[in-house]
Amino acid sequence: MKAIMVMFDSLNRRMLPPYGADWTHTPNFARLAERAVTYDNAYAGSLPCMPARRELHTGRHNFLHRSWGPLEPYDDSMPELLSQSGVYTHLASDHPHYWEDGGATYHGRYNTWEFSRGQEGDAWKGHVADPEMPEGLKRMRTPAYRQDWINRSYTATEDRHPQTLTFDAGLEFVRTNKDADRWFVQIETFDPHEPFFSHQRYKDLYPHEYDGPHFDWPDYKRVTETDDQVAHARYEYAALLSMCDRSLGRVLDTMDELELWDDTLLIVNTDHGFLLGEKGWWAKWVQPWYNELVHLPLFAWDPRHPGAAGDRRSALVQTIDLAPTILEYFGVDRPADMQGVPLPVREDTSVREAGLFGAHGGHVNVTDGRYVYMRAPVSPDNAPLYEHTLMPTHMRGRFSPAELVDAELAEPFGFTKGIRTLRTPGRSLLNPYQHGTLLFDLESDPEQLAPLVDDETELRMASLLVGLLQEGDAPPSQFERLGLPADGPVTEKHLLVRAQRAQAERAAEALPRPEEFPAGRVSLRTPMRTLMSDPVTSVVLRRHLPSLFDSELLQLLGPMPLIDVAAVAAGAMPRDALMAVAEDLAAL
Repeated sequence: MKAIMVMFDSLNRRMLPPYGADWTHTPNFARLAERAVTYDNAYAGSLPCMPARRELHTGRHNFLHRSWGPLEPYDDSMPELLSQSGVYTHLASDHPHYWEDGGATYHGRYNTWEFSRGQEGDAWKGHVADPEMPEGLKRMRTPAYRQDWINRSYTATEDRHPQTLTFDAGLEFVRTNKDADRWFVQIETFDPHEPFFSHQRYKDLYPHEYDGPHFDWPDYKRVTETDDQVAHARYEYAALLSMCDRSLGRVLDTMDELELWDDTLLIVNTDHGFLLGEKGWWAKWVQPWYNELVHLPLFAWDPRHPGAAGDRRSALVQTIDLAPTILEYFGVDRPADMQGVPLPVREDTSVREAGLFGAHGGHVNVTDGRYVYMRAPVSPDNAPLYEHTLMPTHMRGRFSPAELVDAELAEPFGFTKGIRTLRTPGRSLLNPYQHGTLLFDLESDPEQLAPLVDDETELRMASLLVGLLQEGDAPPSQFERLGLPADGPVTEKHLLVRAQRAQAERAAEALPRPEEFPAGRVSLRTPMRTLMSDPVTSVVLRRHLPSLFDSELLQLLGPMPLIDVAAVAAGAMPRDALMAVAEDLAAL
């Protein structure tokens, strides 16, 4: 028995033919759906990248207890459990987050691993002089942006692209070990994650007229670009998606050639999606976790059930189900701490009533497949919020001394194997309170454009949410942050949709185009840092946007024009307040 996982990052369900797309060039995803089971109700869990991969290893949610980070000492790891049971495991990946502080314990759980360099801002080739970079629309030009342009110069042809090299390495493992038994290989590419860097033959699949600035890496913010610029970015994503499709086809071709379908499990999956202008948003994380981000494509072929080829399943499944599926396939017992269950392949069997998803410090969300309930914090301070960890690292750095000075030992959770964790004050990227608590009916509103106010449905969904929090042994602080009872029933006094309706509507308002604001010597196009440091303009900002001076994150965006910072912060800078700022600045 053998198993292959092909994992993509930021793979958008709605852009694949098996899920209704009719304009993207992805014939191999269509070919896959003819052979495998297609899951229509697959959802993410812990978000984004590394929290999702921690679920892939552990089969349980982690976002209630800590943010982005490594595997913890008490975590069960699916690849490691396989290895301990005599199944050889191999990872071939170009995903740069595995080799940063916040992901450095994952690859060591496999028997062997290969890493292809150069994706995004991977700290790969060293150039002291700045690279040549085109004029573009990206405003958040971090060191990773500079590094990416260095990396691109070393991947100028398709054979040198890290995605190609990743599939080369994965398929080399398959060919080398085709006659061996009991192995699992994870072929995982960072694509089609931004930046949408592909080669000309894939861009040629999507001809369109565009003579604007370079744009293949949207910032995490509200859309402020023109319609032509938005369309161009979508085509750039589609081009990279078509490259991913070709790589998938290489795997399918190899399985055909080596006759692996008879004894090899195949899973094709992703961690989350990516907003490409829908609802007026780019990217992820800075807005609520809409279905474009969490309703995932998922395919599985199990050679034990060939009659299921081409079938579809409506059961509500999640990322936490992947580890149990692979363990069960190899006959390895699942640890008691795993919350997931094997994917239903042979029959469309229900595996759960509701699924939980979210990011640390953000909305805590629940879906039953029809309704989606996004629970915001009950108070504006989004508190209390704590990290529970024995591995105090962030994505690209260690916890600072200031973060650890008030650390204390917490009591063990049910899944920490008797170990007490370090509890430190937490922080979130942006405060979800500004978006309010949201309730959607996917049956009548599949695009999630018209949030409901329905007390009866909210009461039921909030009760499901509390049940899942209890099952996951959520910290008491999460119940307090969300204004939900840790014990006892949810009642009408706990409902928030109606109470937070006004702030939700403010946050959902589209930003005016930059040209709609009045302009003068200083304007919303002036860098925020300049406006905050000037004695005269700072008075204007304090009058209309006092929260700017209290936000550490927003101050980190200081070099950006105020209009772009507003696009990141959304509800923190309402439309009417921005217009008032623009008018007062124009009058100076």
